[in-house]
Amino acid sequence: MSSTTDKVKGTTNELAGKAREATGRALDDPEMEAEGAGQEAKGKLQQAKGDAKDAAKDVVDRT
Repeated sequence: MSSTTDKVKGTTNELAGKAREATGRALDDPEMEAEGAGQEAKGKLQQAKGDAKDAAKDVVDRT
């Protein structure tokens, strides 16, 4: 997977997680709220993975 793909999927998961977390909070559903927080965390990790790939590519390109 390319770094851009990781970043896009990460952003998508982060936004979906925030929405699910907010819905869980509004519906007083702690399980849904926790699932949303988990999905948001997954999205942040995917974005970090994309950033790491970019950094590694920059290092390789400089050598």
